[in-house]
Amino acid sequence: MRAVVQTVGEACVTVDDEVVGRIDAGLLVLVGVTHDDSPEDAAWLAKKIWELRILDGDFSASDIGAPILLVSQFTLYADTRKGRRPSWTKAAPGDVAEPLVSEVVKALRALGATVETGRFGAMMLVSSVNVGPRTILLER
Repeated sequence: MRAVVQTVGEACVTVDDEVVGRIDAGLLVLVGVTHDDSPEDAAWLAKKIWELRILDGDFSASDIGAPILLVSQFTLYADTRKGRRPSWTKAAPGDVAEPLVSEVVKALRALGATVETGRFGAMMLVSSVNVGPRTILLER
């Protein structure tokens, strides 16, 4: 699993002109899943996101109850080593990825996080105001 974690002043996901997820100051998290990821990887990722001390004042989301907007993003597994067109073969198919992304959300909520989400498989418009900017890549 891979995640790109950004500290944001606000973030929003829109699908077909409908806002499906919105947060104020907190974390925007883009999550990618590959073929051999497991529920254990999802639990590890959730804990890492929740406890990552990257917010102002060296705080984590768990320290201050910062909300999280989590968006599935298969393109995090793009392979761009050859040619000009990325290959997506390392990204898990939707029927594998969707339950694992849901597991990350479930695990975050079990830890006490307030989590908003995008809509899996939809064409999403994601807008955010990056603070810092702080952008961290997590990988297990």
